Amino acid sequence: MPGGAPPPGERFEVAFADDDGEQRLPWTAAWSVPFESCRPVREFPSYKGQRHLSGRWWTATTGSLVGYESWLERDTLIVLDFDPDVVGIASQPFWLFWTTAEGKPRSHAPDYFARLADGSARVIDCRPADRIKPRDAAAFEAARDACAVMGWSYEVVDSPGEVLLGNLRWLAGYRHPRHGLAEPARHLRAVFAKPGPLMSRVSVVGAPIALLPVLYHLLWRGDLHTDLSVPLHENSIVAAAPKLVTA
Repeated sequence: MPGGAPPPGERFEVAFADDDGEQRLPWTAAWSVPFESCRPVREFPSYKGQRHLSGRWWTATTGSLVGYESWLERDTLIVLDFDPDVVGIASQPFWLFWTTAEGKPRSHAPDYFARLADGSARVIDCRPADRIKPRDAAAFEAARDACAVMGWSYEVVDSPGEVLLGNLRWLAGYRHPRHGLAEPARHLRAVFAKPGPLMSRVSVVGAPIALLPVLYHLLWRGDLHTDLSVPLHENSIVAAAPKLVTA
């Protein structure tokens, strides 16, 4: 396109790190890259006095550790890990490069790449709305444009809400497969085939102290469901039915 802007896809280049080392490609040549399996393109520093908490979250989705650089990123990871449509998650998956209309080079590394069960993808940046500065907004808009070229969704997310997040944090404590004991799980699925109150139905099966970890694991997996828009409690209605609230 002489004398004008390049086609949308040709504006961008991408850099990522895989088993063969660091790679850099035109954006439109990277459509088949499994970004969910790529290494982070930035490190997660940890030092005395730092303002943001860095760490790694063990995801039940992938059975691996995924990095985060703030509480908001950690909470976003919990939501992604809970989402049944998500089958792969990577943090800091790639560098996106482009040149602004003023001719200045820019780059941006999104916070997360999530591969979905249907093969599509979701790219995510984590930032409270009141902390998005003009330079950030320009980077997010470029990332949105690049994702549109690939047919991916792009989101800038804030906290999902205290109640939902509190419920997911609790259930996440039981996300590991060790809590999915086969025989208790079978009985719990049977007793909740008809919706009913959490604690009273669990007590029908056996001792709550032994069965509640299994129940919470089944809720995390989506084998059992409840309304997570309200605080989880002993009278929460649980059912082996489609979710009432999803992340």
